[in-house]
Amino acid sequence: MEKRLVPDPIWGGYTEVLGASDLFGGARPPRRGKVRDIYDQGEELLIVTTDRISAFDVVFPTLIPHKGMSIHALSEYWFERTKGIFPNHFIESVDNRTMRVMKADRIDIEWICRGYLYGSAWRAYRDGVRVISGVRLPDGLVMGEELPEVILTPTTKSEVGHDREISRREALEAGLVGKDEWDELEEATYRLYEFYRAEARRRGIIIPDFKLEYGRLRDLLIQIDEPPTHDSARFWDERFYNAGAPQEAHSLDKEFLREYCRRIGYLGEGPPPEIPWPVVCEISKRCVASYEVLTGRKSLNDFELKSLDEALGG
Repeated sequence: MEKRLVPDPIWGGYTEVLGASDLFGGARPPRRGKVRDIYDQGEELLIVTTDRISAFDVVFPTLIPHKGMSIHALSEYWFERTKGIFPNHFIESVDNRTMRVMKADRIDIEWICRGYLYGSAWRAYRDGVRVISGVRLPDGLVMGEELPEVILTPTTKSEVGHDREISRREALEAGLVGKDEWDELEEATYRLYEFYRAEARRRGIIIPDFKLEYGRLRDLLIQIDEPPTHDSARFWDERFYNAGAPQEAHSLDKEFLREYCRRIGYLGEGPPPEIPWPVVCEISKRCVASYEVLTGRKSLNDFELKSLDEALGG
């Protein structure tokens, strides 16, 4: 195990961070994703969520205290509560970082669901695009505005390079899914988004968008990978929501790191820099808060989040 002690940015003292796992002493090395280490157990997988963090498809050298355990715990919470809406791969938690899941054949599509105009969708709209994934948007919308209807903007799922938007027709022609499978997964994504969004709203959080993945388990389609977490969704503090303005100062998601990267001019080209400690502290708080607040253990008032300017002393 690649573990070390670092100062605890939330509760003081020191805490352990995990950069890479080795559950079987080198005899059965895992497949390492950007954040997760995956061990093939035959019909099951063991997934260990580390404290690594990525942005712009690059893994940073800096580890984030409490990140892995927070994402693991929130994933377990969501999986348990949504299995009646659509089946998922979760079996049980082995420890506070590791879960047993059913091994499925991944469908190489990321299902991105958007209820608000932000991120790449906003940038396309700002540049004049009015039809996004087959849905025509009206003129006059501003950044972060709630969309007239929820839209799907699926992308390819690539191991290397950047994902690209893919239409239903293209997915069918490429053989990624069948017609009935697309229809089932499209409906499932909308239903899951409505559940997640309603649950988050009860806690004072807006989920403007998120991404899901699915797989085939024999004749069954199931949700795999992760539900909405700090890494796979945007979480906005409803108290500070302001259409037309950036939301990162009070968000509980990875956009805070991306904002820092843009500030220093790093967009994924070349070796990633170390993340400075004040920024690490704010990312760590957002990871913990996303779990604690969405599960009702604490309120947003319990976390004193700083904007990037405040964190860097600007």
